[in-house]
Amino acid sequence: MKFRITHITAYHYSDPVALSWNKACLLPRDTKRQRCLSGKLKIEPSPVAVRERSDCFGNRKSYFSLQKSHPELIVTAISEVDVSPSLDLALLGNASWEDIRVQLATPGAEEVLEALPFLHESALVQGLRPLAAYARPSFVSGRPLVEAVGELMQRIYQDFKYDKGSTNIATPVAEVMTNHHGVCQDFAHLGVGCLRALGLAARYVSGYIETQPLPGTERLIGADASHAWFSVYCGADGWIDFDPTNNQVVSDQHVTLAWGRDFSDVSPLRGVAFGGGEHQVNVSVDVSRIAEARV
Repeated sequence: MKFRITHITAYHYSDPVALSWNKACLLPRDTKRQRCLSGKLKIEPSPVAVRERSDCFGNRKSYFSLQKSHPELIVTAISEVDVSPSLDLALLGNASWEDIRVQLATPGAEEVLEALPFLHESALVQGLRPLAAYARPSFVSGRPLVEAVGELMQRIYQDFKYDKGSTNIATPVAEVMTNHHGVCQDFAHLGVGCLRALGLAARYVSGYIETQPLPGTERLIGADASHAWFSVYCGADGWIDFDPTNNQVVSDQHVTLAWGRDFSDVSPLRGVAFGGGEHQVNVSVDVSRIAEARV
């Protein structure tokens, strides 16, 4: 499946910004299940230069500064991505969650070493003990890891209400647990925290999902949104992604942008501005399918 993603972020300032330094995480990475065919940033006003490098997790980060007065900043990311068909869980092994936990406690292989940063608390995923109590019913002794995580995902979907605007990027997982509502970011953090609390490696994944309009309605350009889910290390089977917001294993309609310990590692756009007064942010995302050429 091929997609074109257009992600526009517009900052409008009440007073001009004299100088700003910015970091963007808006260009999709290559993974085992997807290939980024193209990706570019359009920045207004134009910076002197844009420098791209990979962070410690392999995500693509773009750095730029604006050194002249500007009343607004508009960053448009346009990417084309080829996503592989959905994963067939029936083809995976049946390693128990305890077996994977033992592997992670005795690192040796390179894949295990790469998973270690995703075992512990992070800036936005803290207070793991209550999360262990919530997760434990799904992780009975000897149960295959993928089966246990699938049930945990389903329970998050059933127990927590999607409530847009009820939380923000700084809302702690403990508050989500108390109020039982949130958005995809919160549910991803919750899943990550539950798995880490049991000694498993889990990472936060940011990206997009193709949405379809209701029958009889037109598709609205720019009405999509960024999405988030979690991924768990499954030993020889690698990393498997679960989407608790939609109660499904990540499919070929999901586009991975980046991953990290939590949202703070993969924030789409952040920076420092001198001046500007108050500001307003508008975000528009469009995920459209690219028609395959017929032979």
